[in-house]
Amino acid sequence: MKLQHHLGGLEGLDSPIQFEKRVFVQEWETRIFGLHTAMMALSDSLRDAVPDYDMDAVPSTFSTTWTWADLRKGAEAMNPFAYFQYRYYEKWLGGITAYLLEHGYLTQEELDAAARRFHEDPAAPLPPAENPPVDDQVVRYLREGDSPRRGPADPAFAVGDGVTVRNPPAAAHTRLPGYLRGRTGAVERVLEGSYTYFCSTGADGLGEPMGVYVVRFEPVEIWGATAEPGAGALYAELYEAYLAPIDQEGHQ
Repeated sequence: MKLQHHLGGLEGLDSPIQFEKRVFVQEWETRIFGLHTAMMALSDSLRDAVPDYDMDAVPSTFSTTWTWADLRKGAEAMNPFAYFQYRYYEKWLGGITAYLLEHGYLTQEELDAAARRFHEDPAAPLPPAENPPVDDQVVRYLREGDSPRRGPADPAFAVGDGVTVRNPPAAAHTRLPGYLRGRTGAVERVLEGSYTYFCSTGADGLGEPMGVYVVRFEPVEIWGATAEPGAGALYAELYEAYLAPIDQEGHQ
């Protein structure tokens, strides 16, 4: 969640942000969502998932790890100016394509040939690809997913504790909104259990299962004198690695 991926909390925007309410605006976007979902359902990461998936029983040549984190890394790596030039699912398509090329599922020559084919004949049929076991796996994944919960937790904070949001080094991907770094709040809720993430983010702190908290922030703490009078509190779900005792982080 670098600057361009999380506009909440930023000052000086010229006008209110206009949100697209429709999930899909054009038909091709549904196919990009389907590609991503199929890759998630066939990802090698499901070998350690909850619930249990028997990946060896699914006849697929897709054998590497693809998760939401991989999709997000592709978007976060974009130049911020380029990021705003593309539609939402165009960013997905760019990230998926780069991944497939990097891991050898496609060659650039094959991709160029397919692009020429559909430029010349947009109505050209797609190659046939019926595989019932793979279809069943994708449907099951859509219904059951992969729970990030991994067991009991030993939380470092309790409801009512004051906390400061850490400012970890930049990583390829983060789940920490930039505008909360260095801000102080209070724990409103401790989520039951411990939670992992799709990948380790290194210096950012995510990796092993840990506690997750709902933290309450007062508007004046985030926006200072520009906070609107009477504005309600802001709540954020944050991994334990992103939090420090309120009197600790300021001395680091």
